[in-house]
Amino acid sequence: MSKLTKETIREILQKRFENDCHTKLSLIPKPFMFKDMQKAALRIKEAIEKKEKIVIVGDYDVDGVVSSAILAEFFDDFGIKYSVEIPNRFSDGYGLNPSIVERVNADVIITVDNGISALGAAKLCRQKGIDLIITDHHTPPLVLPDAYAVINPKQRECSFPNSEICGAQIAWYLTAAIKEVCKYEYDLMKFLDILSVAIMADMMDLKDINRTMVKRGLKLLNVSARPPFTAIREIFKKEYFDSEDISFLISPLLNSSGRMEDALFSYDFLRSKSKMEAIARLEEIISMNERRKEEERALFENSLKFVDENDAVIVVWGEAWHEGVIGIVASRLTKKFRKPSIVFSLKGEEAKGSARSIAGVDILSLIASQADLLLGFGGHFGAAGALLLRDNLEFFKKRINESAKELCLHESALHDESLGEIDSEAIDFELLEILEDYEPYGQKNPKPTFVIRGAKVKIDKHIGKEARHKKLILQCDDKTLEAMYYNFKQDIKSGDTIDILFSISRNNFRGLVTPQMLIREVLNCSSCTAAKQ
Repeated sequence: MSKLTKETIREILQKRFENDCHTKLSLIPKPFMFKDMQKAALRIKEAIEKKEKIVIVGDYDVDGVVSSAILAEFFDDFGIKYSVEIPNRFSDGYGLNPSIVERVNADVIITVDNGISALGAAKLCRQKGIDLIITDHHTPPLVLPDAYAVINPKQRECSFPNSEICGAQIAWYLTAAIKEVCKYEYDLMKFLDILSVAIMADMMDLKDINRTMVKRGLKLLNVSARPPFTAIREIFKKEYFDSEDISFLISPLLNSSGRMEDALFSYDFLRSKSKMEAIARLEEIISMNERRKEEERALFENSLKFVDENDAVIVVWGEAWHEGVIGIVASRLTKKFRKPSIVFSLKGEEAKGSARSIAGVDILSLIASQADLLLGFGGHFGAAGALLLRDNLEFFKKRINESAKELCLHESALHDESLGEIDSEAIDFELLEILEDYEPYGQKNPKPTFVIRGAKVKIDKHIGKEARHKKLILQCDDKTLEAMYYNFKQDIKSGDTIDILFSISRNNFRGLVTPQMLIREVLNCSSCTAAKQ
């Protein structure tokens, strides 16, 4: 088989988007294509005019916090009175519930990134004379809440053409609808910087409308004067944000407060009015994120004791495992074993679980197939949650594995994501520019990976505080290339000959931009020893 050239790489990447319709912001669907959007906007207009009490109820993840911040900033800019409630993961649980309805003083409640399953809360709103407007993107149940308006692209009779969008996008569309019915002059493009963070953090498919929004959002993010982004740039010495910075820096930071304490920390951080205020709040969030990492590391190591590698779906549980990190642990198990994973925390008679999946496997549908065993469930194609009685765990584990085998799950190896073997001569600045043309990378647009075989290691150097990373100088045919191997698993030495799977990133050193290879996996090594985990 011939090796990949720059031209064939461009052709492969272009094919990923050949069915996209909304490739420009001017082409994206209009707000009133959503079912109930006009009804909701007119009710909010009435509440504004009558100076009624409006309460925004968000969620404790990045999508929910950003959704709340967008709607709050929009209301602030027009002097509209409102209050914000973001449920606490530990004391409130997920989303709008009757206890939140009881404690707020509201004429209108607007949910963002939640509410589609809030049957009890909707009933209580009716009884109390509160008009409930639900904006959500999670899969609707068979029976919808009895709300004043339900805005969700996944519900029946909704003509909005893109169902796979995040909660913050729907909140943004709601502001567009309010702007129209109130005849406000307002630039909604100002929100695309934080909107791009929510889209990436909630792992939406990076195609069509999502890709269009994130592409513009990344550009705005890099020139954004928002205090939170200015603070992140300064603290982490970032000159340029790319999609991986959203996934591996910004999103974990914003998620950490909701995982460890209260998502209001992240909401307040996003609403910071000055750089000094943002830096002070960011330092608190960084501290929480460090604690999150420690908790996650310990729980992951503990969970490995209970993994059955013969199972098609990894299902593990433990007493009072930290609910804030079980989702990340599930993600790490999925990455390690390349199988869907569900991690449960036991508390009293109940088991609360968080699930992550592999490419091509709908984990929500898998969980839904066991609905008769569950007290509740919800989520997305790639990430979901479930609640059941602890006494049903063993039965659940057995049955979901039987269901998975019926679906003929196959191992989703990293090798399968590779575009193929590349000619080392093709790795240059021009290739880097081609790859950057097809940013942002993420769900349904994975960052391209390549294979090189028979590379000779000329120099190896340990780097990092704990010497957990390696910098390698490789000789590939007649070309010398630089590669980074972060958290290396095989201890590669000078003189080794290696086959590697890698991606390519931008290396900006003293103003000189060069392509840098990032090793994902060592496929073969002439004399490697496994590094200590």
